[in-house]
Amino acid sequence: MSIRLIVGLGNPGLEYEQTRHNAGFWLVDNLANSLPRCSLVRETKYNALAAKANIAGQEVWLLEPQTFMNRSGQSVGALARFFKIAPEEVLVVHDELDLPPGVAKLKKGGSSGGHNGLKDITAALGTQDYWRLRIGIGHPRTLNLNQPVVDFVLHRPRKEEQPLIDEAIAKSLTIIPLLCEGKFNIAATQLHTVAK
Repeated sequence: MSIRLIVGLGNPGLEYEQTRHNAGFWLVDNLANSLPRCSLVRETKYNALAAKANIAGQEVWLLEPQTFMNRSGQSVGALARFFKIAPEEVLVVHDELDLPPGVAKLKKGGSSGGHNGLKDITAALGTQDYWRLRIGIGHPRTLNLNQPVVDFVLHRPRKEEQPLIDEAIAKSLTIIPLLCEGKFNIAATQLHTVAK
């Protein structure tokens, strides 16, 4: 079993482009840009930007739903059903409040943790048993910000946070080929090991 569909979560539109909630889009954009002859194009039947890529010798779909975050499952479910991609072959990349900026974690299954994009994908796939790549954005409480979560995720990271988020995305990109080869344990170990 290996990853055949990589989904970046975010909200479409220029006003959301630089907001914390779009960390999933940032990773998929960087991934597409790093691959030869890979560009995301609008696919109306999936209501998404999509690209077919070759990663580690495997055919892998990249997907950015162009619905709003809470309807992400529409795109994911449609593409996964059409290409007969099982939930355990899906990797969803999303912003994570419970991790500080600069940290990324890989996990399979588990609750949505209140993330509306994950809730909708779980409903569309009929299971929580898919992979998640969680990009830390921090929580307003732990960052000493007096800001509601909804407001926080729809704002740009502060200037000291952005480089940390970018670093976590860069480190995450290095494990994508391993995931596409089905080497999940090696990928997780590599991602979760803090450089000395």
